[in-house]
Amino acid sequence: MTTPTRRPPPPAGKPSSARKPLLFGLVVVLAAGLLGFVSYRATAPDAPAADTPAVATTAGPDADVRRELAELARRDAGDKLAQGRTDAPVVLIEYADFQCGYCGKFARDTEPELIKRYVEDGTLRIEWRNLPIFGEASEAAARASWAAGRQDRFWAFHRAAYAEGAKDRGFGAERLRALARQAGVKDLDRFARDTASAAATAAVTEDREQAYRIGATSTPSFLINGRPLAGAQPMAVFTQAIEAAAAEEANVGSAGDPAK
Repeated sequence: MTTPTRRPPPPAGKPSSARKPLLFGLVVVLAAGLLGFVSYRATAPDAPAADTPAVATTAGPDADVRRELAELARRDAGDKLAQGRTDAPVVLIEYADFQCGYCGKFARDTEPELIKRYVEDGTLRIEWRNLPIFGEASEAAARASWAAGRQDRFWAFHRAAYAEGAKDRGFGAERLRALARQAGVKDLDRFARDTASAAATAAVTEDREQAYRIGATSTPSFLINGRPLAGAQPMAVFTQAIEAAAAEEANVGSAGDPAK
């Protein structure tokens, strides 16, 4: 089993969104506990075997937390950093850094199979969130990925940046331009302007602050219909989590919401 790359939590004084209802503060605390728990389980000496998903359970009051986390899915048809149907029954949100080795492992070893197996048949939607935690190079790569997305080349840039050995060559301005060219970005001057823009900084900041609000301070971190999952887990873990979420959605759709 692989483990998430970690960083210290953000400063205690980091502002939260004033647009959220007051109840969200309690949800954030509970959600942070869930992600902290699965992160601990993924790295503990007696961590579960690879066939035991490091996914938080949702029985009892945690179901309320899960619903709040599930609502973080944007399901925006214009989202350049997402793929899959907006009405897919399952949404996987990934919080990741382009300098994170485990994020690269997931991108190379697991994500392509998830796309083939679940995105293409309409079961799964994948939504990316930039969570740069390794300094300015990570910040620059995050902004560049957003800029590539403005020209519909985010996922091609994502593949190029996560190719084996790519991060070892750094993410300086010329290297990012080369990755954009490799990804098929047509207007490289626009790419450079977009990368340096206030809009790119704002988009990356929004993603990172969302991650911090729910306690995701290590990469990669995932939410699968609101269920936290930590680290580049084996394919079987994602398969089990996605299929369980899809089955749950199918049951709700056929039987209705018992709470109503």
